[in-house]
Amino acid sequence: MSQKPDQKKNIDTVTFEVLRSAYEHTADRMSTVLQRTSFSPIIYDMVDFSNAIFTPDVNLVGQTANCPVHLAAMHFSAEASLDEFGKDELGADDIVLLNDPYNGGTHINDVTWTQPIYDESDELLGFGVSRGHWTDLGGGGPGGQSWGTHLAEEGLRIPPTKIVEDGEINEALLGVLKSNTRVPQYIEGDVQAHRAALTAAKDELHRLERKYGAGTVRQGMHDVLDYTEERTREAIRKIPDGEYSAQDYGDCDGITKDSIYLDVTLIVDDDEITVDFEGTDDAVPGSVNSPKANTYSAVYYALKFFTDPEAPANAGMYRPIDIELPDGSWVNPNWPRPVIGCTTFAASKICAVIWQALADAIPDKIVAPTYSECNWFTVQQEDPETDAGYVWSDLPPGGWGGTPTGDGMETTADPLGNCMDLPVERAELLFPVTVEEREFITDSGGDGEHRGGLGLRETFRFHGYAELSVETSRTKEGSPGVNDGHSGGLGRLIKNHGMDDEEVIGGWKKDGDEWEMCLIGSEPFQPGESFTIETQGGGGWGDPTDRDPDAVREDVHNGMVSPETAADVYDVNVESE
Repeated sequence: MSQKPDQKKNIDTVTFEVLRSAYEHTADRMSTVLQRTSFSPIIYDMVDFSNAIFTPDVNLVGQTANCPVHLAAMHFSAEASLDEFGKDELGADDIVLLNDPYNGGTHINDVTWTQPIYDESDELLGFGVSRGHWTDLGGGGPGGQSWGTHLAEEGLRIPPTKIVEDGEINEALLGVLKSNTRVPQYIEGDVQAHRAALTAAKDELHRLERKYGAGTVRQGMHDVLDYTEERTREAIRKIPDGEYSAQDYGDCDGITKDSIYLDVTLIVDDDEITVDFEGTDDAVPGSVNSPKANTYSAVYYALKFFTDPEAPANAGMYRPIDIELPDGSWVNPNWPRPVIGCTTFAASKICAVIWQALADAIPDKIVAPTYSECNWFTVQQEDPETDAGYVWSDLPPGGWGGTPTGDGMETTADPLGNCMDLPVERAELLFPVTVEEREFITDSGGDGEHRGGLGLRETFRFHGYAELSVETSRTKEGSPGVNDGHSGGLGRLIKNHGMDDEEVIGGWKKDGDEWEMCLIGSEPFQPGESFTIETQGGGGWGDPTDRDPDAVREDVHNGMVSPETAADVYDVNVESE
């Protein structure tokens, strides 16, 4: 089975650009189809999915702007699918499904679908790959958020398995999926949505084949990867050679209150970067370990911001980057270490520590870390009027870090996801909950010449009995600033905020003397009780005393910064003016 590009002729510049855009358009159309046909709110509203096409040699060549932390990890999923079945065993109407964190996956909720695409001569033209975060696949807590000590507590683990064979759905596997979830009503609809997305990929590549020929389509893939590699190497050459190190941490693992440390050294040598995690803590008992696929993906998207972000996003970028992971570490654990928080908790810290290391290399270009979290929570809830059961999730955003040219964005999804938080109207329409407040938190952005973005306070009141599982971080110390910028505001989790029985259930209590773990599994809420999340601010960029006084006055006027902070930190006395 030949998979080589047609090397007999060079592709002209116009054709190259058309093909490059077409590969990205193919992934974009896949995402449009998936979002419009899925049944799960976390997919169609919160956009927690990704789609891409791969070359016959399983290199990512076209992706859409979905979850960056998914995209490089999908390479491992496609490879695992082919290792299990082999290219010769996969027909044009076969689809392989998996979610195994230790065999091509990340965390169990991210289900990946891989389908080969053949040309009219029955030669491999590429692969369509679709990944979606499924709301619930069992486990000890809603959404798999049990925060236990074994992978089995996080839900149904699926090795590479044919979900579709010769065009026929695997009814036995479908039955297993529906029997191991709290929301079986979503499963069949999401299955068909992923199939439709893969059909869109096949249709688009066949359209290109009819217009340009299969050999040219494959050659274009080859050339686009080389083009991105060349641009990435040129960008790396602009970073001064040297070794740059930094350390960051996660607040806890849900089992103990101990912080988990992450060490990284970036070794820049001409047009290549080595990312070495030597010194990082060993894998922890709790559920925030990061399997290899997740760690690789986090490294790539962290570096993409500063290695020609305008270059086509594909596997050509990976070639000049070498990643060294200590075996058995927090960023490269072994089975059966639990991993449910890998994409949201661990990946964001990997990105943040790389940005901090780069601050020593390119201080005039670096951006301060974002709030570096996803604040992912999942609710299992009963409707008191109908006795119906629900499981739903949200991702309340926080602030981004200050930049060399301006302030960080307020309450925006972390770059690991490109996801959306659940719209208030949708939450109240579909589930027995009322969203009572949603507002910026004054002074939560890290102070700096360019201030970090503000965090968010949001309160949910449950109409029926509910169990809440939640993951957050940056509750011990705020997201760090760079170039003398200050840290962003802390996150907190509160039950019955503003009531006589108010209780901080995650983060520092009001007196600042006691800290509660920020990973919580199945916390009970009685009907009428509320849950408030205070999200984190982004880090500041530069010395706060260098900030334009007029910008400080405007921040005070808009409620972003308090008069006290303006006077104490920025040396601007607004009240006396």
